[in-house]
Amino acid sequence: MLAARRILLIIGGGIAAYKALDLIRRLRERGALVTPVLTRAGSEFVTPLSVSALAGSRVHLDLFDLTDEAEMGHIQLSRSADLIVVAPATADLMAKMAQGRADDLASTLLLATDTRVLLAPAMNVRMWNHPATQRNLVQVRADGALVVGPNAGDMACGEHGPGRMAEVIEIVAAVESVLAEGPLKGRHVLVTSGPTHEPIDPVRYIANRSSGAQGAALAAALAALGAQVTFVTGPAAVPPPAGVRVVKVETAAQMLAAVQAALPADAAVFVAAVADWRVANAVGHKIKKDSSGHAPNLMFAENPDILATVAQMGAGRPRLVVGFAAETNSVVANASAKRLRKGCDWIVANDVSPMTGIMGGTENAVTVIDAAGTESWPRMGKDMVAHRLAARIAAALG
Repeated sequence: MLAARRILLIIGGGIAAYKALDLIRRLRERGALVTPVLTRAGSEFVTPLSVSALAGSRVHLDLFDLTDEAEMGHIQLSRSADLIVVAPATADLMAKMAQGRADDLASTLLLATDTRVLLAPAMNVRMWNHPATQRNLVQVRADGALVVGPNAGDMACGEHGPGRMAEVIEIVAAVESVLAEGPLKGRHVLVTSGPTHEPIDPVRYIANRSSGAQGAALAAALAALGAQVTFVTGPAAVPPPAGVRVVKVETAAQMLAAVQAALPADAAVFVAAVADWRVANAVGHKIKKDSSGHAPNLMFAENPDILATVAQMGAGRPRLVVGFAAETNSVVANASAKRLRKGCDWIVANDVSPMTGIMGGTENAVTVIDAAGTESWPRMGKDMVAHRLAARIAAALG
């Protein structure tokens, strides 16, 4: 799958840099051509000789290499690759990317490139959880960078939590997903997923039981077919897949704004279980019980209809708009009516009655409804539903 694909690998300074050696080996086993860039801090953990020997090519270390810079080497390096991988992506490198700094070879390459960038973050758990790092993560994702990991676990510093660099095989899988050749190559597909949380006060909210599993599986399946996927997700229990652009939101209003910002797209698939209502009189302080025993008087307002907004937008409408209908009775009839009412091309209906175990579960049983009629699929794993639906989307887009 990676035969002759050109990977520019930037190795940051962290204990996880040793994994970059195995990453080079795994990528080359799959036929990739790896050009390594070693930061000054990275060279404290792995040597240029070991990196060069495994990559089978010269290691680039210094921005001010006169031979290369006479030919604008940093520009050529940044744009000749099919993908730039940063592993480990340290807090410092992510900060430089977010701020647009270019004070060494690695940061200059990342600022000068028009190539996709895949980050594999690795750092101490407190550094990862620090508000500055989380702000930088949001910014680099908004700028188009893809992220795989980090994972939670024991760290070299003795602490435990999120911050471990993704395992090498996970990074390789993400690289393969990003560079996938398939029927959706060159297509942009927007996918929404997960629930939304509509605040009552700073500690309470209205939500539903959606895990986000079906949306995440579909995004991964579309990416595997070569699509560029923008994944707009509410606060889901299931983590987003690798190899897609992730936009995290909380409320329905935020999801609509993120969807509109992500357009244009060739197809849009609305898997998210968006709350129909929000609390109109939400307050900025915790609502306290009092001695009266009276419950708070909550007033509700209807949330924006994201599916209908996009399906009926006219100019700029995606060629294919797909909605999901989670129903508990008269599933096909209600979903068919929803398709007509919303103006979407397809509706994927499923029965989420409590006895089915589908809402929040690992399996699904769906009926795809379009202008030609209905097509019911047997109950299967959500990943299999995703692959089958992704193939149907690819066929529709031609």
